[in-house]
Formats: sequence, C-alpha cells, structure tokens
Amino acid sequence: MRQTEKIEENQTSVTEFILVGFSNHPELQAPLFLIFLLVYTVTLTGNVLIILITTLDSALQSPMYFFLRNLSSLEICFNLVIVPKMLVDFLRENKTISYSGCAAQMYFFFFFGAAECCLLAAMAYDRYVAICNPLRYPDIMNRRACFQLAGASWFSGFPVSTVQTTWIFSLPFCGPNIVNHFFCDSPPVLELACADTHMFEIEALTATVLFIMFPFLLILLTYVRIITTILRMPSAEGRHKAFSTCSSHLVVVTLFYGTATSTYFRPKSTYTPDTKKILSLSYTVITPMLNPIIYSLRNKEVKGALKRTLGRRIFAYQK
Repeated sequence: MRQTEKIEENQTSVTEFILVGFSNHPELQAPLFLIFLLVYTVTLTGNVLIILITTLDSALQSPMYFFLRNLSSLEICFNLVIVPKMLVDFLRENKTISYSGCAAQMYFFFFFGAAECCLLAAMAYDRYVAICNPLRYPDIMNRRACFQLAGASWFSGFPVSTVQTTWIFSLPFCGPNIVNHFFCDSPPVLELACADTHMFEIEALTATVLFIMFPFLLILLTYVRIITTILRMPSAEGRHKAFSTCSSHLVVVTLFYGTATSTYFRPKSTYTPDTKKILSLSYTVITPMLNPIIYSLRNKEVKGALKRTLGRRIFAYQK
C-alpha cells in the first residue's frame, strides 16, 4: 500500500517537462533562432501563397491543385504545432512545457503527420487516374470524390493521435522530466515513463505500419503503374509532359518519407540524440518550407499563376 501511495504521489509531481532542444550548444541559440525564424517565415509565406493562388486563379481549379491546397494547409498547421514553441525556447533559459501542453503538442503532431501521409497517397491516386485513365479522369475525380478523399485524409489523423497520445499519457511519469528533443515526440517522452512500455511499443509499431507505411506502399504501387504507363507512351513529348505533372509530388514524397522512416524505423542505438533531432528537423521544419518551392519551380501552371497574380497586384498598386 505504501509503495502505491508513493508512486501516485510521484505521478502528480511531474506537472511539466523540460525540452532540451539544442541547449547543449548555447553559443548557437541566437543564430539558430534567426535561421529558423527565416525558415518559418518562408514556410508560412510560401504555403499561404499556394493556397491563395490555387483558390483565386481560374486555371488552377483541377483536383491536383485542390489536393495541393490541402497539403499547404496541413503544412501550415504542422509547423504551428512545433516551430513557434521552438523559437521561443531559443530565446529563454527556462525551456519548460506543461504536462497538458506536451500532450496537446504530441496529439496534433500525430494528427497532422498521419493526415499528411494519407493526403500524399490521395494525391498519388489522383496522378494515377490522370495518367493511366485520362478519359475517365473527370468522372472518377469529380468534386465529390475529391472532398471525400481529402476529408478521409484529414480524419485519419484522429484515431492515430487519440489512441497514441491517450496511451502515452496514461502511463505514470515519476521523474525525471527532461525530454531530450525540441518537441514532445513519443520516443523521448516514452523513455521517461516509469512503467513497462513494451505493449505500447507494439501498438505504436502497428499504428506506424497502418498509417505511415501502408499509404507509402500505396504510393509506391501507384507510381509503378504510372511509370509503366509513361514508358509505353509513343511520343517523347507525351512522356515528358506526363512525368512533369507528377515529378513535384514524387520529390515531396521522397523528402517526407525518407527523413521520417530514417527517424522512426532505425534501431534506438543507430543514431545519437543530436542526429535524431536533425532528422526530425528535416520533416517537421525543412520539408514544409520546400514543398511550395518545389511545386512552384517544377510546375509551369503554378509559376504562370504566380506571375499573373503578382502582375495584377503590381498593376493595381501603380494605378
């Protein structure tokens, strides 16, 4: 009985966590703040521009740009969960986050991460129908189908985030409370639990396979069919045009899944904590910044719409 009381008392003592972040390099705090502030500004500006252009420009009303608009919205939300807190921590010595704040950050990290995995799969399906079944593309990818695919992608984050976060924060945390990361990710938080986490690790692996690897396998199979269809096209111009419509998406998928799988599917001893932080930065901070740049530079229609939009603004300002 006394041992139970002691454990319960220790559980209530952990009311906040300390995010180590990059505090082991104090001389880099100010430069890192400026760098990531710039990255965050570029991320917000680029993704907001994508949303505005694909909403306002009449030439960008196809399903591909509908999904791109959803992707940019997800990237903004994904960034808001992590980057503002990280920027504040660069400027202060007390890098704490409340128990409930840590749970909320982890919840929305899982939510938007799982939603993005499924949305990337929906975008791959859109490209598959456009290239492999072009005559039926308007009928298959109609307005209702697009909304259903996008809605299912956003909703997919709900069960993952709810189950994972509830399970982790139902575990006892008896101290210490130092999270060796720049946000409340599940592996470093789980290390602080004073209970057997074997069952949770099995559940987490199952959820990862279902909501990360399953969409990735769908994307992989989709692109096998797409590439096969493109190689069968008689003209080089047709092949180039078909490939250019999906090359941006392929680059984004490679960046997102390449860094995410390197972080979560390697043995614990493979990387140092600092290396894991850098890999996490890749898919949480850098990739959301690069996505609008990739779609803008590699897509003639987006570049044309951007020029038209900016041209109208400049002309209106001069008048």
